[in-house]
Amino acid sequence: MSRGFTVQGRVVVAGEAAGTLLASAEPLSFWGGYDARTGEIIDRRHPLSGQPAAGRVLAVPFTRGSSTTAQVLLEAVRNGTAPAAIVTARVDTFISLASIVADELYQRPIPIVVLAPADFEKLQTGQAAAINRDGRIEVRSENVEW
Repeated sequence: MSRGFTVQGRVVVAGEAAGTLLASAEPLSFWGGYDARTGEIIDRRHPLSGQPAAGRVLAVPFTRGSSTTAQVLLEAVRNGTAPAAIVTARVDTFISLASIVADELYQRPIPIVVLAPADFEKLQTGQAAAINRDGRIEVRSENVEW
């Protein structure tokens, strides 16, 4: 039996998703930091550099940069290389905009949940996470079938 915990977040964009966590305490710039063709983190100064985020639950406290974040993330949704869900430590307008537009254009929103900083700090790369429509995130210490 795997060990885990549950945290309650604030829903920014509702949805359900499950996947392996890719987590960092460092903000990410999607413009120049995320390859929308492959889903890889390509910012060579970022701790997650070289990691695939496509289909994973990406946990970054917020994004750096400007509205180009929305463009890159929207392109990743179109290409099928976007994260399965995004968890942040504060509301991020650009990520939210990309998810809302992805829902309008492709009927594929990215679930987005904001956690309190103390709960956000509990997230670690490699854990399994299931995002619920109500903002509840179930986390397991190892990847398991949901």
